[in-house]
Amino acid sequence: MLTHIRRSIIASIAFFAVLGLIYPLVETGIGQTFFSHQTNGSLTRYGSTLIGQKWAGPKWFQGRPDAYNPMSTGGTNLGPRSKVLVSDVAKQIALLHKEGITPTSSLVTTSGSGVDPDISPAGAYAQVDAVAKARGLPISQIRQLVTSHITGPELGFLGSSYVNVLSLNEALAKLK
Repeated sequence: MLTHIRRSIIASIAFFAVLGLIYPLVETGIGQTFFSHQTNGSLTRYGSTLIGQKWAGPKWFQGRPDAYNPMSTGGTNLGPRSKVLVSDVAKQIALLHKEGITPTSSLVTTSGSGVDPDISPAGAYAQVDAVAKARGLPISQIRQLVTSHITGPELGFLGSSYVNVLSLNEALAKLK
């Protein structure tokens, strides 16, 4: 019986060493070596490209309305008959119209995660005229900037095209 207990303890220690220490350290080393930007949170000067931030328009491209509170992750679970949802969307539409932006669904509705950093290309193109006017830049230059920041579907067919608002605004900040 003592032999079985000793073997159990040795096996537990061995598995703890391999699966609890060695494996996580090796995985962390691989991640830091080959994917350091991603493993460190995809941070840039203005924030993380993985988390939506609030951008006050019309000098900046705006993301989804859920980016206003990045601490509350998760969808609101408001259904299409929700008066709160209808009111929130109406307020967002009015705000965008006031700034000279034609609203699209990605600019007036929240995402399932609550921190989506991306909008549709249509949402980005809808803001081109307002951003160009507010910054005094040619519309063609801003339109080309949006075009250069469109990311296609994964592997060419998984998902849909999107624009990362943080990356787009960082490039916009560099324009003169």
